[in-house]
Amino acid sequence: MNRVRIPLRSIADTFCKLKSHEHGRRNVIGSLELCRTLATINGNLFLGYGEESTSKSLQVQIVDALRWGERSRASKLLSVLVNGNQSLKADDFVYILNHCARSPDPLFVMETWRLMEEKEICLNNKCCFLMVRALSRGGYLTEACNLIKFLGENHGIYPLLPVYNCFLGACAKMQSAIHANQCLELMECRRVGKNEITYSELLKLAVWQQNLSSVREIWKDYIKHYSLNIISLRKFIWSFTRLKDLKSAYETLQHMVALAISGKLFVISTAEGRLYSSRLDIPIPSKGESGSPKVKLEKNEQCLDLKVGTDASNIDKSKSVSATVGMLNNCKSSPAMKVLRWSFNDLLHACAQARDYGLAEQLVALMQNLGLQPSSHTYDGFVRAIIPARGFSAGMKMLKVMEERNMKPHASTLAALSVQCSKALELDLAESLLDQVCECSHPYPYNAFLGACDTMDQPERAVRLLAKMRQLNVQPDIRTYELLFSLFGNVNAPYEEGNILSQVDSIKRIRAMEMDMAKNGVQHSHLSMKNLLKALGAEGMTRELLQYLHIAENLFCHTNTYLGPPIYNTVLHSLVEAEEGHIAIEIFKNMKSCGFQPNAATYNVMIDCCSTIRCLRSAYALVSMMVRDGFYPETMTYTALIKILLAYGNFDEALNLLDQASLEGYQLDVLLYNTILKKASEKVLSLWMISYEDCILEEKKREFEDDFVLSEYLEAESRIIQVFKDCDEHLAAALLNLRWCAILRFPISWSPNRSQWARGLTNNYDSTRTKLEA
Repeated sequence: MNRVRIPLRSIADTFCKLKSHEHGRRNVIGSLELCRTLATINGNLFLGYGEESTSKSLQVQIVDALRWGERSRASKLLSVLVNGNQSLKADDFVYILNHCARSPDPLFVMETWRLMEEKEICLNNKCCFLMVRALSRGGYLTEACNLIKFLGENHGIYPLLPVYNCFLGACAKMQSAIHANQCLELMECRRVGKNEITYSELLKLAVWQQNLSSVREIWKDYIKHYSLNIISLRKFIWSFTRLKDLKSAYETLQHMVALAISGKLFVISTAEGRLYSSRLDIPIPSKGESGSPKVKLEKNEQCLDLKVGTDASNIDKSKSVSATVGMLNNCKSSPAMKVLRWSFNDLLHACAQARDYGLAEQLVALMQNLGLQPSSHTYDGFVRAIIPARGFSAGMKMLKVMEERNMKPHASTLAALSVQCSKALELDLAESLLDQVCECSHPYPYNAFLGACDTMDQPERAVRLLAKMRQLNVQPDIRTYELLFSLFGNVNAPYEEGNILSQVDSIKRIRAMEMDMAKNGVQHSHLSMKNLLKALGAEGMTRELLQYLHIAENLFCHTNTYLGPPIYNTVLHSLVEAEEGHIAIEIFKNMKSCGFQPNAATYNVMIDCCSTIRCLRSAYALVSMMVRDGFYPETMTYTALIKILLAYGNFDEALNLLDQASLEGYQLDVLLYNTILKKASEKVLSLWMISYEDCILEEKKREFEDDFVLSEYLEAESRIIQVFKDCDEHLAAALLNLRWCAILRFPISWSPNRSQWARGLTNNYDSTRTKLEA
C-alpha cells in the first residue's frame, strides 16, 4: 500500500512563501487577503463577482441550462460569451465555475478552460480554486493535479493553500494515496505551508490507510506550531479512535476537557449550524517545549491526569474534578459542549469495539462530573461497550434510564442487546428487541437470533424473523443461509426417519433457498453446503446427497478452494447411517486418491462403516492408518470396534477393549455401554423368553439342550419350528437363537447371572463407575 508521506518541516518558516514570476514578486499581504477571501477556517467559500457586466446575463443562462441538463445549449451559450465583442477577464467566468465546482461538473470546467485558453484569458487564483475543486470533486484527480502543476510552471500563477487543501480533501475522500503524495511533494517543492485544514485532510488520509504512526507524527508536528483548540483536538480524537488507539485518544480528551474548564473554547456556529474555531488560522508556536507530546497548561487551566483504568483511585480523581467544573453548567448548550460530547461519544464507541467496559464506565462518570448530558448516541456506545462483560441485564437497565429521560434508543443499541439475548438463549426478549428495530443495514443481529432458534430447535420463530427481515429489506448474507439450511433443510424432527412426503418437501425448501441465494448474489460456503448435505442425509435422500456432493466438488474446485474433511465426513456419516457402506467406501477411496487428507472424524466414521459391513480386518487397517496419520483412537473409535466385535460374538475381546479404553483415561459414554448391553441383552432375553427363574431354566435345559440346541441332526430346527406352530413363539425364538449361538461355538450358560460375559460386564461397569465417582 502506498503510504502518505507527511513532510514535517517548520510551518512557521514556510507558511505562504510564494515564488516570483516574470511579472514580479507577489505581495505577501495581498496573498493572505486572497486566502481569507477564498476559504475561511470553517471551509466556507466567499465569492464576489465584481462589477455588473453584460456577460452576467449570459453566465446566468449558461448555469440555468446546466441545471436543466441542456448541455448542448450551455455549450452554445458559452461559445457566444467567449466570442462576443466585450473584453473578458477571469472574473467573468467565476459564476459558471462556481456552479461547476458545487455540482460538480468537471467536463464543463475543462470545456470552459479550453475556450479561455484559446482567447488567452488569464486565470486568477479564484478561478484556479474553483476549477481544481470541480475536477477533484468530480473524480478527475489526475487532471486536477496536472492543472495545479501547469499553472505554476507556465502561467506564473502559484495556487494558494486553499487549492492544495481542496485537492487533498478529494484525495482523502477518493482514497488516493498516489495523488496525495504528488500534492505533498508539490507543496514541498513550492514551499507552501500548512494550516489546520491541511492537517485535517492529512488525518483523513492516515485513518483511511490505518496508519497510526502517521497520525502520531501529524500530532507532534501540529502541537509544535499550534496552540490547542477544541475543534482540532476533536479531529485527533476521531483519528485515534478509528485506529483503536484508546490511550492516545483518552490523553487527547484530557487536553480538551482542560481547555473547556479553563474557558478557552473559541468555538462558534454558522447560520447553517456548522461549528468552527473562531481563532485566526495562522501557525502559532506552542507554549510547551518543541516536539513534546504533552502540552503545558497555563496557571488558570486544570490538568486532568486521569490514567486509563477502572480502579477506585482513578474514579476518585475524576470525581475530584467536579468541584472545578461549575463554570460548565452555564454553557451546557454552547457549541463547545457539543464538540466535547461528540469526542466522548467517539471514545465510547471505540470502547465498544475494543470491549473495554472499564474505560467506558470511567468516561460516563467523567461526563456526569462535567455536567455533560448524554445523548442517545452516547448510550449507544456505552451499552455496546458494557454488555459483553456485564450481560444483557446491564443494557436493559440503561434502556430503562433512557425511557425515563424520554430518549429513543438507536437501532444499533437494540440490535446489540438482541444479540446478547440471543447468545443467552433468551429468545422472547431478543425477538421483542428486534421488533423495535425500524431499520438495520446488516443481518448480524438477525443471524444471531436464527442461530439461537437453531440451537433451541424452534424454526417457527425463525419464520417470523424472516418476515421481519423482508419487511425491513435487510439483505441476507452467507451466514443467514448457513443457518436457514440447518433450520429448514430437513422436515422431520430429530431422530425421525424421512418419508416420501417429507423428502419432497425438503428438496422444495432447499431449491427455494438456493434460488434466493442466487437472487441475492450469494454463493455457497463450506458450512452452508455442509448443512445442506446434512439435511439430505437426515431425510435419507441418498441419491440427492451424492448429486450435491458432486456439485460441491465442482463448485469449490472452480474457486480453487479446498473442499475439506467436514463436508466429506457429513456425506460418509449419512451413507453409513443409511447402511450404504459400499458407497461410503468408494467415496473414501476417491477422497484419498484426490489428495484430501482424512481427519480423526473421517476415520471414526469409516470404522463405524466396518461394523455395518461386518469387516473386522478393515476396521483394524483403518485404525493403523489413523495412528500413522497422527490421530489417536477416541471413545467413538472404541465404540465402533466393540460393535464389530460384538457382531462377531467376540464378547471377551470386546470387554478387553472396554478395559483398555478405561485404563487409557477415555471418558466412556453411555453410547459405548449401550452398544454392549444391547448385544448382551439378546442372549439374556433368549433365556428370559423361556423363564425368569433359574430352577425352571435348569429343567428346560435338560428338556431342550440335547435334542434342540446341541443336536447334530438337521431335523432339530424342524422340531423347533413345530414348537412355533404350537403357538409357543417365545420358546421357539429362544431355542433358535441359542442353537445359532452354539453353531457359532459361543459358550452357552442357562443361568444368565452366572455367564462369563455377564459377570465381566458387570465388574467392568462397577469399577468404571467407582473411578468416575471418585
